[in-house]
Amino acid sequence: MNTNVIKIHKNECINCQVKSNLSFRPLVTYLKNRLKTEKTVKSEFYRFLLEKIEKEDALLGNISAQELSKHTETLELIFTILTPLMANENEMFWALSTPVPDEIFFSTNAFYQFFKDHDPAKKVSKDTESSEKKHLKFIYNLILTRFYNFTSVLKNEIIYAHVNADSNLTSYYNIQNDTQFIDIQHKGELPELNFEELAKHFQEGTEIEYLSEQLSLNKFTFEGFSVISITDVTLQHAIEGIRNALVDHNYQSDAYNHVIQALKTLSGNGDIEFGLMPFLTVNNKLVFDDKEFSQSMLINSAKESKMEEEVFYSLVDKYKEDPRPIFVPSIKEDQMSKDPFLRVLKQAGVCSYSVLPVYYNSQLAGVLEVYSSKEVQFDDKLLSRLRPAMPLIGQLFQYSIEEFNAKMDAVLMDKFTALQPSVQWKFNEAVWDFLKQGKESKKLKQMETVTFKGMYPLFGAVDIRNSTNERNEALKEDMHVHLLNIIKTLKSLRKFVFLELIDKLIFNCNDWIVRISNVASSNEEMLLNEFLAAEVYPFFSVIKLNHPEAGEIVDDYFAEILPETGLAYENRRKLEVSMQMINMEVSQYLETAQQNLQSSYPCYFAKFRTDGVEYDIYIGQEIAPNKPFDLLYLKNIRLWQLTSMVEIARLSKGLIGEMPRPLETTQLLFIHSNAIDISFRNDERRFDVEGAYNIRYEVVKKRIDKVLIKGTSERLTQPNKIAMVYFNADEAKEYVEYIKYLQDQGYLNDDLEKLDLEELQGVSGLKALRVGVKYVSKTKRKDTAAEAKSKDLSLNLN
Repeated sequence: MNTNVIKIHKNECINCQVKSNLSFRPLVTYLKNRLKTEKTVKSEFYRFLLEKIEKEDALLGNISAQELSKHTETLELIFTILTPLMANENEMFWALSTPVPDEIFFSTNAFYQFFKDHDPAKKVSKDTESSEKKHLKFIYNLILTRFYNFTSVLKNEIIYAHVNADSNLTSYYNIQNDTQFIDIQHKGELPELNFEELAKHFQEGTEIEYLSEQLSLNKFTFEGFSVISITDVTLQHAIEGIRNALVDHNYQSDAYNHVIQALKTLSGNGDIEFGLMPFLTVNNKLVFDDKEFSQSMLINSAKESKMEEEVFYSLVDKYKEDPRPIFVPSIKEDQMSKDPFLRVLKQAGVCSYSVLPVYYNSQLAGVLEVYSSKEVQFDDKLLSRLRPAMPLIGQLFQYSIEEFNAKMDAVLMDKFTALQPSVQWKFNEAVWDFLKQGKESKKLKQMETVTFKGMYPLFGAVDIRNSTNERNEALKEDMHVHLLNIIKTLKSLRKFVFLELIDKLIFNCNDWIVRISNVASSNEEMLLNEFLAAEVYPFFSVIKLNHPEAGEIVDDYFAEILPETGLAYENRRKLEVSMQMINMEVSQYLETAQQNLQSSYPCYFAKFRTDGVEYDIYIGQEIAPNKPFDLLYLKNIRLWQLTSMVEIARLSKGLIGEMPRPLETTQLLFIHSNAIDISFRNDERRFDVEGAYNIRYEVVKKRIDKVLIKGTSERLTQPNKIAMVYFNADEAKEYVEYIKYLQDQGYLNDDLEKLDLEELQGVSGLKALRVGVKYVSKTKRKDTAAEAKSKDLSLNLN
């Protein structure tokens, strides 16, 4: 033990901040209280120490630190009672100091040597506060705790950092003060504190200034001694450093450098280096070409030696099958001949190399590399020091993986659109090629066109019957209501206002009623709005301003023309609700049905909202290169297409009684047997056909909804029927078989029509099949749906 006095603050006046007396009276009080309750053999030791202190009168009064060297034996007894019995004073950093730590008068040899070897200038903290302010915080913390029961406000810990000259690694130490043997006296009445005000100052960092005004330190006296202990917190500090990298949400190169430095500190060996290799994937295949998310010695060495990527991928894929720690303390010549990766590492100057698997939520997220240019034994001690960091590294890897995926998705959403799983794999490859191109060249990036060749197209349209006429009719009815409301309002205003202009406006409104009685369209709506904005609205506003008694009448009018609630929009609102009911029901049915359809063979399914719902389906080998395609899958989807139109017709029919404005739907299919090529249009964010011949398919598809039966004025598409347009008889034969099957199953009526169609612009020779849908009563609809599932009208080709 050491009794040399150590002056902590050589050039600063710490004691001048508050009166401080070094004394052992608080310890005497503590021992007397313990003797009242202690029933074990410890009481004899407490009694012995108490008697020894009381025999030395100097210890009962105020004493200087220098005088305590005469009481070494008593101080050693105090050390024994305040520390674990088995503590080794040559390894323990422990000391006694004045109440406000300024002079250390008794310490272990380890503490004394620590203080001599470590320069206080290397103290590190998260702020730049002066020692004086830190001690003021210490003093006020004790005062607030003892007198105001205000605890855990300020920390009594100081972090020191020490750089080892040999390893160039930094060690961190936590210096703590035990203040239980300090008594505090206050002269006079204790001031009251406004703790809400105090809390504000803590948030603003001005608590010391506020406390200095409220609590004068010259009225306080500190008596007793402090117990100082120093703990090596290097491991905790390194772990906190890794955690901070995660909290800061900086998961790329800066964070990786920070984590690697923390791992070196954890290892305690300046010769050891670390590499981080998260497993980034594109289409479930590993990629290692992004330096932002990886700092791996193995990857960098493999690239420098021009190693084939496929060789590297095969190594990692093999490792993923059986992830385990791998230790190579010394890379030897015979090992390099068997493992080409060890050879590239040796060429890069690596002598020892190890790999540790890193997990996140029990899933392999990557590996941690541990390597050195010297021979290093990777023992259990090193692994135990690294083990607390592994979950945090796993989280860092997961963040890197998510960041990489988000980067991929950002380009996908920017360059393409929301994609279906059946085709997203191809867009993933295009994006990855796009990102790699940007790294390898400074030229303008070109996004590869995503194309699928040899696709069989299927088209279907569910249209709301006479939707344009329905809109015009609803508009006419609402305009009529609106005009009548204006006339009613004008007549009511006559009671308050005598203006001939009122009669003129009533005349204009009656004229408008005649104009829209036969037909109303968006053109009439526009002209009426111009009339209202130019003449009616200004008139009502002036009347309300100059005749407050008429204000309620004007307000009632404006309430009637609110689009959300007014009567002047009621018919259009009912129409919109009815159309939404149909479209929502059809869309939900198609969405669910197509998900089931994907289970037989992947296909691209695109749905479009018009007045009704249209959809495109493309199926073929290039959609799923790893799954052989057969025409059976095309037949399966054609049967599904016809069956689904029956169900949609039944759904929309069943909604008629629930709709505020009854509407009917028509069902249309376009049969096209030849395969076509499609590509994604980056500018339009959608798939489109490729080539002049294939464009003809798109032209026909867009024009057949209004086609007429040849020699008549009758539209092909009719409510309660399914129409199928085709070019040649061979295409029709397959669908005739499906129709017969569905007629037998009770889905279609026995009224099949074979029709020739009028020529469309640039299109001739069209024919059609048309058949009626057999409806079921409302009570049987659920049973029919269940029956359809059990019969599985589409082929099960899984």
